[in-house]
Amino acid sequence: MSNELTWTTTIKAEQLNLANGFAELPPAFYTRLMPTPLPDPYFVAASARAAELVGLSPELLRNEDFVAAFTGNAVPEGAKPLAAVYSGHQFGVWAGQLGDGRAIVLGSVPSKTGGHPLELQLKGAGMTPYSRHADGRAVLRSSIREFLCSEAMAALGIPTTRALMITGSDRPVIRETMETSAVVTRMAPSFVRFGSFEHWFYRNQFDELRVLADYVIDNFYAGLREHANPYAALLREVTRRTAHLVAQWQAVGFMHGVLNTDNMSILGLTLDYGPFGFMEAFDSRHICNHTDQQGRYSYANQPQIGHWNCYALGQALLPLIGSVEETEAALADYQAEFAMKIDHLLHAKIGLATFEDGDRELIDGLFAVMQNSHVDFTQFFRKLGNLQVEHPEHDEPLRDLILHRDEFDAWALRYRERLRREQSVDGARKAAMDRVNPKYVLRNYLAQVAIEKAQRKDFSEVEKLLAVLENPFDEQPENEQYAALPPDWASELEVSCSS
Repeated sequence: MSNELTWTTTIKAEQLNLANGFAELPPAFYTRLMPTPLPDPYFVAASARAAELVGLSPELLRNEDFVAAFTGNAVPEGAKPLAAVYSGHQFGVWAGQLGDGRAIVLGSVPSKTGGHPLELQLKGAGMTPYSRHADGRAVLRSSIREFLCSEAMAALGIPTTRALMITGSDRPVIRETMETSAVVTRMAPSFVRFGSFEHWFYRNQFDELRVLADYVIDNFYAGLREHANPYAALLREVTRRTAHLVAQWQAVGFMHGVLNTDNMSILGLTLDYGPFGFMEAFDSRHICNHTDQQGRYSYANQPQIGHWNCYALGQALLPLIGSVEETEAALADYQAEFAMKIDHLLHAKIGLATFEDGDRELIDGLFAVMQNSHVDFTQFFRKLGNLQVEHPEHDEPLRDLILHRDEFDAWALRYRERLRREQSVDGARKAAMDRVNPKYVLRNYLAQVAIEKAQRKDFSEVEKLLAVLENPFDEQPENEQYAALPPDWASELEVSCSS
């Protein structure tokens, strides 16, 4: 049926004002190709906040012309569709050439916030030369997860690619079971990855490596051009952004699941939502990706993997930087930047407005309590804000989350003394903590409920869950059930690289 579909240009250039700076690079960097149409596409969901960034609206996106364009069944005027080539290390092993195996960039549109133009990328738009014998499709299940988490992370204030909308089709796709197709329209200033640079380095094509580095610097890091060594400055800035990003993940209990170098953004964005997860019963060794049998990408390992990936990028940029010493100097800031960022984030999470020498021990002690009792990460930090300095008798709702209450009580004694020393005021501290400790995160079971309804063509729960996650720090008493602990059946949920 899909072979009978034809290309149209029902969306005019003046509506989207498409451009494509990446398409101006030499042809070696990409393959120009059209998306593969899907039969009878339908609207699933759209993000009003993402749409606002490019001057669109969810109502407009429901229009059949936009559904066709953002499924890949119609190509807007001005589009220069392409799939980019890149390589990468996967699970620490050099994987060689990869590339956009199911993602096609239509072009970029101006940002209404005055920032960089945003590339529109269709994920699930069909086979490309980089599909590696795969079908080039995304399924509804994984598309909903990426859509919801992209927008949830943005609402949490964490740098991320954005998700504009999802369209679906009844065209079958085989994964572990038979599923149906979907396309997510993703947005970001650029989808260039660490692996984009590794590709040229390992092929000894240093001219192309320089072209790519110059493109990134001139378009996204223009201030670095004035440095004595702009390529070393680029590595230093990307390293800093990556360290800060991973610290933000740790602070909300987010686990990416597949921190391969081809999934690392050169802009320091959360990129490629596959088998991600938010920590529930706290275990620093938790592995959210069922495929990751060795635990390379566990919660505890994420910071050091971020560092490892920056070293891989440094290796790729070495021919441009010119010396090992300058490369290592650019990478040296990672640990200090991560430590500084996570320290500030964790101080805010437990309501400390000042810094003392013993704070690290206090914070580590808290995580030891959480580890031993496997306390729910999100609920615990949210409820910690209700602690009253002079009224330990009111701690019961918090203590109810904890198995080893004597350990918590001992820690709480030290915590209260610390709060007294900075003359912390209960009400003001709670308000500040509630601004950084979300009440609502995308728990796997919440996504699963929305997915199962969507598979029956009921998209109301996707819309509802999106609305809840867009305001993660608000109390939302009418949505209290979305902050609940996972039900027993949720323990059977697994996500893998096919997710």
